[in-house]
Amino acid sequence: MVTRRITYRLYPTASQEQTLYDWRRLHVYLYNSALADRRDSYQREGVSIDYFDQQNRLPAFKETWTEYKKLGSHALQATLKRVDFAYQRFFAGKGGYPKFKSIRHYSGWSYPCKAGWKALTDGDNGYLDISNLGKIQMRGQARQWGTPTTCTILNRHGKWYASITVTCEVVRETGDGAIGLDFGVTHAVAMSDGTIIEAPKFLAKAAKEIKKANKAKRRKQVPNRKKKIKASKRWKKAQSKVSQLTRKVSRKRDDWMHKVSSNIV
Repeated sequence: MVTRRITYRLYPTASQEQTLYDWRRLHVYLYNSALADRRDSYQREGVSIDYFDQQNRLPAFKETWTEYKKLGSHALQATLKRVDFAYQRFFAGKGGYPKFKSIRHYSGWSYPCKAGWKALTDGDNGYLDISNLGKIQMRGQARQWGTPTTCTILNRHGKWYASITVTCEVVRETGDGAIGLDFGVTHAVAMSDGTIIEAPKFLAKAAKEIKKANKAKRRKQVPNRKKKIKASKRWKKAQSKVSQLTRKVSRKRDDWMHKVSSNIV
C-alpha cells in the first residue's frame, strides 16, 4: 500500500464560502495564540510549553471561546501541531524562529484523520462533506483512488481546494525497457533512442500579454507602507490580472511536465 495525494477544486455556496473564511480566521487566531503562549511562558517564567500541554488545554479553551466547537477537536489539534513543527524546525537549525501569521498568508487547516469530514467520491469529481458545514461540490480526477486518510482545506488566490491523501494499491502499466534522459537548455528532453522533446516555452508565448498587463498596472496608484499609501482599487484589479496570467502559465507548465513524464514511463 502506498500513499497518494489528490487536490480537488471546491465550489462552495456563498454561505459556505463565508463560513470557510471564518474558520480560516479562527485557525490563524489559534495558531498565533499558541505561538504567543509558548513565547511568553518561556520569556516571563522560564517554562517551556510543548504540544501536549497546549492540546490538554483545548477543552477549557473551547468552553471560553465557544465558536471553536464547530471546527472539530482533531482540526484544532492539527493547528497546534503546526506550531510544534515550526519550533522543532527552529531547534533543529532548519528554520528561523516561528513568526505570527497574517490571515491572508495562512492558507488553511487540516483534518489529520477521518473525523470531521468525508469524501463522497470514487476519485472522479464528487462532494466533500464537512461536519457543521455540509456538502461542497468538488471537481478533480484521481489517477488512483483508495481509502481517504487526511484532508487539508486550502485557499489560493481566492479559490478553495481540498488536498486529500489516500492509501491505495498502485496499478499502472509500464514498459519493460530502459532509456537515458538528458535535460538541456536547447531541448527540454533528449532521449538515448534519439527522440527529442522540445520545450513549449509557455512564458515566452504569454510574455506580450503579461507585459501589457504590467504596463497597465504601473499607471495605477502603487501601495507604499512606509508612506502609508494604500493601493487603489484599480491597482488591485490590475495586479489580479497579472497574477491570473502568470498562474495560467504555471498551470500549463505543470500539466505539460506531468503528461511528458507519464508518457516516458
